[in-house]
Order: sequence, then structure tokens, then C-alpha cells
Amino acid sequence: MVINTNIAAQNSANALNKASSMLNESLARLSSGSKIVSPADDPAGMAESISLTAQVNQTQAANSNVSNAISFLQTQDGYLQQVGSALDEMAKLSVQSQDVTKTDNERLDYQAEFTTLAGYITDTATKDFNGVSLFTGAALDVTTDGNGATFQMAGINLGTAAYNSATGASVSTTTTAAAALTAVTSAITQLATDRATVGASVERLTYTSSQLNVLTDNLTAANSQITDVDVAQESTNYAKYQILTQSATAMLAQANQNPQSVLKLLQ
Repeated sequence: MVINTNIAAQNSANALNKASSMLNESLARLSSGSKIVSPADDPAGMAESISLTAQVNQTQAANSNVSNAISFLQTQDGYLQQVGSALDEMAKLSVQSQDVTKTDNERLDYQAEFTTLAGYITDTATKDFNGVSLFTGAALDVTTDGNGATFQMAGINLGTAAYNSATGASVSTTTTAAAALTAVTSAITQLATDRATVGASVERLTYTSSQLNVLTDNLTAANSQITDVDVAQESTNYAKYQILTQSATAMLAQANQNPQSVLKLLQ
């Protein structure tokens, strides 16, 4: 029996240190909700998690771009609806002005209203969305995924000949009213094409947004499998490490008492 080197105490101390370390790690996982508290816990898993997190952020950014583009298109269509109403009224005025029972003075009243509506359409052509022109006809490339792929939105131009001919027409006489009706009808046809173009872009980007939402969910779920702690399992581990720590502490105390038996030999 020796007293200078207490192997049992050293073994118990090592077991206590190991159990305490595992208990602290388990506590850190439970308190943070993450299985990877430090890179040493799972180096490969952390690397994959960083990549997945970046993909999630990029996908969400792309989805934000798509949502803004849809808002842009919906704003366009809102204006086009009102332009359509104005053109319908202008067509009506063109027909009314051709009434042979009307006097030229009455046609001047129609002309005043016609000019006002034409001015509304001309003014609408200058509108913008967050500083980006709505109706210059320029196509816009919308980022549709986290890798930078794009979809080109066709531009809408309210300054084309069809619209200009309608807004520049006159209903002050029966002859000019007939010509105005032809011009306004052509503008209405162009408007129908433009609204269909906007609608197609909205539909395309809506599908893209839905797909990006699904991708974000799947990437987040994959990252969760790597990083999120299983609370039920970790709680069990935590209880186990608590018991081991308490047991190791008790055994260390017992091992430190063993050399006391040497005193009995010396009595």
C-alpha cells in the first residue's frame, strides 16, 4: 500500500474531468439549441451548414427580388386598367361626336373631355416605381435564384405610335371623330396586348416565387438536420452525464480516503 501515488484517485479525477466536460458540452447544446457549439464538434457538418445557410440567404434574397418585380408588374397593370377605362371613354366620345344631330359647339365639349383623358394617358406614360420607369418599354432582368439566373420582363411602352395616335386625335368634327375612333380602337388593341404581356410575366414570377419558397424550406430543413439539437436525446445525455459526474465525485472522495487506512498500520 502506497500513499505518495494514489492511482485510484487519479483515475477518479480523470473520469470526473471527462464527465464534467461532457456535461458542459451537453448543457451548451441544450442552451443554444445547436448540436454544433464549436467547429470541433462536427467540422464537416459545420462546413456543410455554412454552405446551406449561404444558399438559404441567397435564395431568400432572390425571392425578395421576385416579389418586388411582381409588385412592379401589378403597379403597371393598375395604371393600364385606368388607361383602358380612359380609352373606352375616348372611344365613346368619338362615336358621340359623329352624331349628325350635334352642333359644333357641342362637339367642342366632347373635345375638351377627350383632350383631358388623352392628357391622363400621356401623364401615365411618365410614371415610375421606386425611381424605375414603368412605361418606357425597357426590358428588365429579374434575378430568379441564388445563383444569379434571370428572367427578362418585357417592357411596356405607352409612347408607341398606337397610343400617340389616340392621344393626339381630335373629335371636334365628324370627320376627325371618325379618324379618332380608328386610332383609339387601335390603342385599345395595343393595350390588350400589353396587359396580356404583364399578366404572363406576373404568372411566370409567381411560379418562381413559389418554387423559391419550397427551395428555402428544403434547404432550411437540411441545415436543421445538421445543426439543430434533438432536445429529447440531449436531455437524456445530460441526465447521464450528471449521474456520471456525481458518481465520479463520490468515487474521488472515496479514493482520497483510502490512504487513511495506512494510519492503522502505523498504530
